[in-house]
Amino acid sequence: MCGLLGGVVRKPIARERIQKALHVLDHRGPDGQRQWNDGRFFLGHTRLSIIGLGNGDQPMSNAEGDVHLVVNGEFYGYQKVRDELRAKGARFKTESDSEIALHLYLQNGLRATEQLRGEFAVLIADQRREIMIAIRDRCGIKPLFYAVTPDGVFFSSEIKALLELGVPAAWDTEAAWQDLYIVRNHESTMFAGIRSVPQGCYAIVRGNDVQIYRYWDWDFPTTEESAADKRSEKEVVSGFRNVLSEAVRERMVADVEVGCYLSGGIDSCAVLGLAQAQMSRPIRAYTLAFDNPVWDESPIARRQAEFVGATYHQVPVTRQALADAYADAVWHSETPMVNGHGAAKFLLSKAVRDAGLKVVFTGEGSDELLGGYATFRRDALMHHPGARTQKETDALLAQMFESNSATRSIFMQQAADNPIFVEVVNRLGFLPSFIETFGAMGITASEWLRDDVARFVKGKSVYADVLDRLPLSTAVAGRDRLHQALYVNSKTHLANFILTFLGDRMEMAHSIEGRVPFLDHHVAHYAARVPISMKLKGYREKHVLREAAREVLIEDVYNREKHPFTSPPAAVGDPMMTMMADVLASRALEEQPIFDPAKARQAFKEMQTCPPDQRPAYEGRIQRVVSTTLMHQRFKMSSGPAL
Repeated sequence: MCGLLGGVVRKPIARERIQKALHVLDHRGPDGQRQWNDGRFFLGHTRLSIIGLGNGDQPMSNAEGDVHLVVNGEFYGYQKVRDELRAKGARFKTESDSEIALHLYLQNGLRATEQLRGEFAVLIADQRREIMIAIRDRCGIKPLFYAVTPDGVFFSSEIKALLELGVPAAWDTEAAWQDLYIVRNHESTMFAGIRSVPQGCYAIVRGNDVQIYRYWDWDFPTTEESAADKRSEKEVVSGFRNVLSEAVRERMVADVEVGCYLSGGIDSCAVLGLAQAQMSRPIRAYTLAFDNPVWDESPIARRQAEFVGATYHQVPVTRQALADAYADAVWHSETPMVNGHGAAKFLLSKAVRDAGLKVVFTGEGSDELLGGYATFRRDALMHHPGARTQKETDALLAQMFESNSATRSIFMQQAADNPIFVEVVNRLGFLPSFIETFGAMGITASEWLRDDVARFVKGKSVYADVLDRLPLSTAVAGRDRLHQALYVNSKTHLANFILTFLGDRMEMAHSIEGRVPFLDHHVAHYAARVPISMKLKGYREKHVLREAAREVLIEDVYNREKHPFTSPPAAVGDPMMTMMADVLASRALEEQPIFDPAKARQAFKEMQTCPPDQRPAYEGRIQRVVSTTLMHQRFKMSSGPAL
């Protein structure tokens, strides 16, 4: 993984200006830094060397010197693709996996995307056609941002590099409001004028014109296709194990050691088990350890690591460490946070980097593919009862919430006839539980907006803007309700939040490359077609994964219910509470333009006296105010142009 930037400019851009922007991406690529600039196009790259250690520097160019490329990410199965390209006459200059993208483009144009497998963002400057092309991976694992400015169009792996190129740091007020509901549309960022290339898309730039095209999308079966699926459970489980094992195997290829992030959940435990079964040396596995037993998964993670023959490494994270790291984690994520888990992941990555690793397996994506969250389980129980009676369904719902205090503490319900949800029901035919839960949080947090922001968003629809940008008629219509919920979630919560402050940004903050087998597009395609009855069996989630990985799991993991990855709630007097109190008492709270300071401070007082089982959800909204304040301060942001 690396950092990249590039642009199409109206007049030549100084080398020093590009270098300054590259410098703020040093954490993404500490092993090398280069740029190319012809006065019309420029490309820059900071390298984290993983494959082709001695000769993989970028930008890369074709033999004629008129097509140039930079890549952030990894391409899996690249050896086979390289052999095929060589058979067709391609001449490779490096051992790097990145070079296949250059030759695929030269031979096949943008059909190259069909053979690019992995986590990646790519920039191509094609002087022959006078265009720049920006490609983002199918699931949005790697970030790719752009801004259209009077000076030209700029791209980068992170927003902070665009700011160094001269793009103003200003709030996108509408996006900040949408963000309260955790469903911000997949193209917007918190920064006015800065957009995200959507997952599974590429952009073509001519002059200052940017056109976005989709080359891949999540493909859930229609209800009729699902009903016609006659595979046995054994066939489905075998197929899923094969495709997941193959995705893990491909991600073992590296010229450096590959480790693993490990929790007590089935996702990372399955990845570790499948990887260790294919590796001759013990994998180093790293686990966060909290001081609250409800949220600490280290004991079960240790037993899992010992069971498969990995070496276990515990990373204790104190509340003081969380508080100290929080502001830096916000700066790296470039988006508000609702929990300390982002800061915890930031600290985990630092510990792993200090231990000498560059690459780790991670378990993100499984819940989004297989319906692992409590909200998805609720949808499956409510809308896909099979032969169950309503009484039996109600009993399972009650059991689901009573059995897990961590799940119960973050789940919020809201009346489905609330006006803000009407447009969701009109478009989807029902209200997905994840929208209901996040919507309840957004409704409360919206009460804390400044008056001018509240006036600005009055009459706007938070969900219409998001849903109307999605191809609902082709990707959602005619699908089972759980699959509709999974699709919409993949476009909003997964790409904008999970893969940001629990994925790439917290890993790359310390130059760690996270490899995500569950989000291999072959796994995603197969998982979409796993019958709902095998995604969830009763109220137990991810049944197909449990069975596929059973041989490599300890019984406690195999039988364990989904436990949300969150940091422990702050207690009165502990360092996290003190950190939040300090930010909310500061002048910075007065200066940020989104939240009313008096309302935020009053809400903070109420949080400290609310019932313990409500505190995590309440604290999430307080942390949003705190992280928004820190963003405003660290990026020296101005109010959005609309205000």
